[in-house]
Amino acid sequence: MNVSEALRKRISVRAFKPDPIPEAVIRDILNHARFAPSGGNLQPWKVIAVAGAERDAVSALAKANLPGDDGDRPVYPANLWEPYRTRRFKVGEDMYALLGIPRDNRPGRLTHLAQNFDFFGAPVGLFFAIDRSLGPPQWADLGMYIQTVMLIARSHGLHSCAQEAWAYWHKTVAAHLALPADHMLFCGMALGHADPDAPINQWRSPREPLDTFATFEGWTE
Repeated sequence: MNVSEALRKRISVRAFKPDPIPEAVIRDILNHARFAPSGGNLQPWKVIAVAGAERDAVSALAKANLPGDDGDRPVYPANLWEPYRTRRFKVGEDMYALLGIPRDNRPGRLTHLAQNFDFFGAPVGLFFAIDRSLGPPQWADLGMYIQTVMLIARSHGLHSCAQEAWAYWHKTVAAHLALPADHMLFCGMALGHADPDAPINQWRSPREPLDTFATFEGWTE
């Protein structure tokens, strides 16, 4: 599988098979991902991988502390504006329509959201952290590392789901994982084998056409 194929076949899987993944495979993925680029070669990422009893413990901790920490780490800006508001609205409506959860069924939607904290059934959870004193350029570096992890996972036949929802529990989970005080939990990730029979895994979120976000200057032909 080449990089382009891995990118096209990478989706946010929301239903996993429980099949365990050997630690050696996770090590290989994270080890190869360390060659992701970073400004000044800072390599500002820290990763905590959990499986088995520890994965279950983190999941139980999140579920026991609903609705999360104090809300100081929102995933999206308040009063999201266009075109981002419409994109977010559409992806949510399309996904919940496929799941058969109408807009007025708030308990049903919250139940689905809570599956984030069971890693959607994946046997492995990854948590990504970064030094609090670093800024947006280093957050971008961490993002490139996370993307690289997801692409390498595809080469192992694995799927993933990056989970910003874990930011709602950034204090609770950071304390459980004994993160250094100068580090912040950035996001989580579910990792495992996709359940091919789950309808949600047949769904694909739309992407904007190239010409809506890119311009090309200087070419003469």
